[in-house]
Amino acid sequence: MHVHTLILGAGAAGLMAAAHAGPDTLVVDHARAPGEKIRISGGGRCNFTNMHTIPDRFISQNPHFAKSALSRYTQWDFIALVDAHGIAHHEKTLGQLFCDGSAKQIVQMLLTEAERAGAKIWLDTAIGAVRHDGMFHVTLTRGGRQIDVTADNLILATGGKSIPKMGATDLAYRVAAQFDLPVVTPRPGLVPFTFTDERFKPLAGTALPARVTAQGPGFTEALLFTHRGLSGPAILQASSYWPEGDAITVDLSPAAPLGDILIAAKQTEGRKGLTSVLSRHLPARLVQYLAPDWPTANLADLPDAALRDLGTALHQWQLTPTGTEGYRTAEVTLGGIDTAALNSRTMEAKTVPGLFAIGEAVDVTGWLGGYNFQWAWSSGWAAGTAIAGR
Repeated sequence: MHVHTLILGAGAAGLMAAAHAGPDTLVVDHARAPGEKIRISGGGRCNFTNMHTIPDRFISQNPHFAKSALSRYTQWDFIALVDAHGIAHHEKTLGQLFCDGSAKQIVQMLLTEAERAGAKIWLDTAIGAVRHDGMFHVTLTRGGRQIDVTADNLILATGGKSIPKMGATDLAYRVAAQFDLPVVTPRPGLVPFTFTDERFKPLAGTALPARVTAQGPGFTEALLFTHRGLSGPAILQASSYWPEGDAITVDLSPAAPLGDILIAAKQTEGRKGLTSVLSRHLPARLVQYLAPDWPTANLADLPDAALRDLGTALHQWQLTPTGTEGYRTAEVTLGGIDTAALNSRTMEAKTVPGLFAIGEAVDVTGWLGGYNFQWAWSSGWAAGTAIAGR
């Protein structure tokens, strides 16, 4: 059979592209249900965009690449679509927007838009060989039957390697390599850190607000100690900027200057110890964990310089993770199809007319908090409207 546009992947980006690519579009996916990452995201309520979406909150070898798509299909455009479908939503911290009800509403909205545009969706369909001889040839297997599909346009929307238990694969990278499109080495992003010595096992379950910095901006959000290492939003954010083997810096009290607090307490509560005062500002379990490295004298017996140094150490705690939890728990995949090979307005390969790459398959990765979904909407819209406009 022949179609005008064949989209590989029925996730966020693929469904968005299908809603805009025009009639005679076929979307295929090996999963049994569409939009599975949408369905599980945000605790089942889908953090579908972020009100503060700007290009510098995306990571790429070319930090300018995402600007075109993000400026032409913005968070406000997607919010308007959500409102038009009557989906109630609310803002949480840091501009994150969630459905009041279920993430399934976003999936259904995208399916409705795709079907309204004339797209067909085939699920539980295996994707086999891909080749090109002026048009694209893709071998599909559906219901035990092999079907050879030809298409004028092919959109790679199969995502990255994160969460393999949901069927994530490296298909987009393999197809890209077939067409000599370079791929920036993929690695897990938005992922917890691990420490092989299990040093934080006694603190498992302890959480606090912290500021975490790797080789990039610092992130002030919750930090969670786990049996295997460190997690929580602040850690996940920093992980996307972390070169393996480097140290991270953790500020355990970004809102309160602990050195100044200790010096002030020395004047009024000099007979108390460090643990007594610091337990008012840090979790008691964390204070007890760190206390063996501190002086045991009363505050009155400690010089101001020593108290200030301790405060500095707590604001600049240096830790070197052994690694991360990997793709198993990573929310996104960093790297992907090199943006140098793509047109930033259309998402089309510069050397292969009719071949497009969108969403997580591309070397554009957003911060935690709805940014990666917005990239899926913006890049899917860019590819879909480019095809429809021809």
